Amino acid sequence: MKTAVIIARFQTPYLHSGHTELIQSVKANHNKLIIILGIAPIAGSKRNPYDYYTREKMIKDSYPEVIVLPLSDHPDDKVWSQNLDSLLKNTFTTEGFILYGSRDSFISYYSGKYETAELPQHGDYNSTDIRKQYSDRVTNSEDFRAGILYAYHNQYTKVYPTIDVAVFRNNRTEILLGQKVINKKWRLIGGFADAEDSSFEEAAKRELTEECGPIAVSNLKYETSLKINDWRYRNEADKIITTLFSCDHQSGNPIPLDDIEHLEWIKVNDLFQMIKDKTITEEHIALFQFLLKK
Repeated sequence: MKTAVIIARFQTPYLHSGHTELIQSVKANHNKLIIILGIAPIAGSKRNPYDYYTREKMIKDSYPEVIVLPLSDHPDDKVWSQNLDSLLKNTFTTEGFILYGSRDSFISYYSGKYETAELPQHGDYNSTDIRKQYSDRVTNSEDFRAGILYAYHNQYTKVYPTIDVAVFRNNRTEILLGQKVINKKWRLIGGFADAEDSSFEEAAKRELTEECGPIAVSNLKYETSLKINDWRYRNEADKIITTLFSCDHQSGNPIPLDDIEHLEWIKVNDLFQMIKDKTITEEHIALFQFLLKK
């Protein structure tokens, strides 16, 4: 008899009835069952919050006799299929296999040598909806708090992308600077890039509008990129890298909006003294020094 192989992700906090019905229906027709868990290339995300070990323990807790193996995702379906076949062949050299999946599973992407079988949908279960139900649920337990630590310590160290814009006027003798409510020192216009932005240039244009109103400027010019010693991340492993653009003001009166409390046109030659006087925010000093060298 061939060995059954279920290929799935099981990205839920528990085995729901759909999972158990799936496993039980396959086990009823086979003496051996292997579950292959897909491994996402991103460590910890809303779609793939649980690592391999967490899902393996969840499955083994209910089905200790089931063999659970990891298989990394791959951008090429053909290579992924070859990797799947090699994993099974090299681990179980003398066995034959039937690969089980649901209608929306791996089957349409698989081009390997083993037989596949499509299983009927077991109930109306949606892993995304289940994850959402648990996403803001806080419990007062040591295990819950330990789980938060485990999740954060098993993520990749992140770089957060920001953009800053040097807006000039009068033949670049004046630059537009802002002051925030939380920090009265002068800074460039800018902020974090959003996932909805199609480029850093688009992020820069959005930030200009959000913080200065509908002013018209020339085409953005890339200047440089730098790691920023932002106070919020100074003691964190994660860091900020900003992309600096410059442009020329064409029309419109800048109005302080969003978290900008005050905007003012500053003479570029005054920046040297402002840096000495420490009236420039520390995070942007390296950006101003770069501009002044030019």
